[in-house]
Parts: sequence; C-alpha cells; structure tokens
Amino acid sequence: MSKDDLILPKDFPQLLNDTFLRAARGEDTEHVPVWCMRQAGRYLPEFRKTREGRDFFDTCRSPEACCELTLQPLRRFPFDAAIIFSDILVIPQALGMNVQMVAGKGPTFPEPLKEPEDLQQLQAKVDVSKELDYVFKAITLTRHKIEGKVPLIGFSGAPWTLMSYMIEGGGSNTHSKAKRWLYRHPEASHMLLKMLTDVIVQYLLGQVAAGAQALQVFESHAGILGPVEFKEFSLPYLRDIARRVKDKLKEAGEDIPMIVFAKDAHYALEDLSQSHYEVVGLDWTIDPQSARERTGGKVSLQGNMDPCALYAPKERISQIVKKMLEGFGKKGYIANLGHGLYPDMDPENVGAFVDAVHQHSKQMGAQI
Repeated sequence: MSKDDLILPKDFPQLLNDTFLRAARGEDTEHVPVWCMRQAGRYLPEFRKTREGRDFFDTCRSPEACCELTLQPLRRFPFDAAIIFSDILVIPQALGMNVQMVAGKGPTFPEPLKEPEDLQQLQAKVDVSKELDYVFKAITLTRHKIEGKVPLIGFSGAPWTLMSYMIEGGGSNTHSKAKRWLYRHPEASHMLLKMLTDVIVQYLLGQVAAGAQALQVFESHAGILGPVEFKEFSLPYLRDIARRVKDKLKEAGEDIPMIVFAKDAHYALEDLSQSHYEVVGLDWTIDPQSARERTGGKVSLQGNMDPCALYAPKERISQIVKKMLEGFGKKGYIANLGHGLYPDMDPENVGAFVDAVHQHSKQMGAQI
C-alpha cells in the first residue's frame, strides 16, 4: 500500500476483533471487551517520549503523532478497542477561540466568554472539513495502521461540557461562571448550546466518514448540574446529537454504535437509557446491579471501576474486577474505568486490569 492510500478513507483492513462492537449492540460475546478512557496517556513512558518538548495542540494537529499515540497502548495490552488521540477542546478552537495547554494548569482560554454579546465573536458557520480535517486525517491513517486489530472509537465533548470550559476559561471546581449563564442568561445559553450541537453533529459524522467505527460523547461536567438543569441544558442536546447523527448515517446505510458518558449524572440513568445511544457509560459512584435495573435492559453499559483501584496490588485488582463483572453480567457490557487513567499509574497494573476482565469473563461462561 502506498503512502497516498493511507490517507484515503477506503479499503481499510478487515476487522479481526469485533467483540467491542457486538457488546455495544447487546449481542453475545465470548468475553467481556475492555478498553480504558485515556489509554493513550502519560502513564506510558513511550507516550511521554513521543510528546516530549511538543505543544499539546500541535500534537493534536499532527495525524502521524495522533496515530502513533493511539497505537501505543495496543502494542502493550490486548485492549478490545482503541480511541483516537485528540481532545474535546478542538471544537472551541474551530469556533475561533484560543485554547492553550498550560503546564501544571491544564487547558486555558486567555479570553473566555464573559457576557452573551461575546457569542458574536464566535465563528457562526464552521466548516468542519476545513477546521478539523487534521482529526479526520488522524482517524483515517489510524484505521489503516491498526490493521483491523480492534475497532477505532471517535469522540466529542458534549455541548454543556464545552460551554463550561469556554466560559470558565479552564477547569473549575464550582463551574459557577458557566452556571451563572444558565440562571442569568438562559436564552444565550441555549443559543451557545445549539451552536455547539450543530458543530458536534457535523464533527461526529466527519469522523465516521474518515473511518471511526463507534462514537463516544463526553459530558464530563454533567455532575455539576442538578437534575432540573441537566434536563434543560444537557439532555436535550445529547439526544439531539444522537438522533441527528443516527438519521444521517441511516440515510447512508451505516450503523455506528454510540456511547454517552455523562459523569456523575447518576440521577439521569433512566433518561440517558432512552436517548438514542446504544451504550451508557458509568462512573464509579454507580452500583452495577442498580444501573442494570434502572436502565431496564434498553442499553449496553460501560464502566465503571474506580481508576484509583489500579493503585491496588494485582491480586486485589483481579478481585475487584471479578465482583464488577458479576454485578454487570456478561451480556451488553463493556468493561472500562469510571473515568480516565491517571498519569502516575503503573502500566503493569493496567495490564492486570485488562487480563482480569478477559480471564474472569471467559470463566463466567453462559450469560448470568
């Protein structure tokens, strides 16, 4: 295959392991599939070496670097899926905002949105094929280089989570500046959320066209909202994204499983299970059996081991995994952590987690 062929989203190698996709659709699997949020991350020495001395968003804009970082964990661990290396904040950048990754501080917006009139500074019409083509190129390149080993997941941040970053100017404990908009400027808030939704829909469709085989939407800041605010400012947009993406894909005869991960939104499990997503991702604060009962078998579930359990000895990790699998059952389940991997985690313990999922789920035999 020539270098030119690697940039075309066609003639991809045949998928050899579809366990993750079958579990997402609620089909039977021989073992429970497993992957980790932030599996391409700073806990890997090879990741740190590849990223060394390079600006974070410059890395995100290099398809070759994103491909390499996505593939690194697969060389170490028998994960059942890969997720493209990128960042949720490429969307605010596409809207014209300046976002920097500051060492020791994290993502920073030098000029965050302060008042509703600041929305006029955002790019009204975003051509995702132009502004975010580097993500699409990274997905296509990775689909070729992954050689069909496992499916490739594309992703986006959800509207409320992106809105909160754009107003807070970075991370926040209270998100009080962003929530102030919800209470003081509800109309402007909906305007911004709708603007973000429109871009996200096109962005996710572009990822599928580039080769993504599943999609995850991250509502990382769901837990900062109460049930009433979530139903007004998050849920309608999450549903709209899934519905619009699904409708477009249906027209093209495509069926791509979608995952919604609304962290700390345990109060909204019933609603999330009826939001057009095949899979609902769970954080570690939710009991697996309770999640099964509350979602009523409508969706597959993903999660939800506490990432900090990876600090435990390997034998203890194995016990925790076994109990988690027994809680969820084998069918319609994808093992993951309840959040992303932390930079100081031992890669050997990540390997122990993956092995324990495979080993225990194979021993479970028939569906529990």
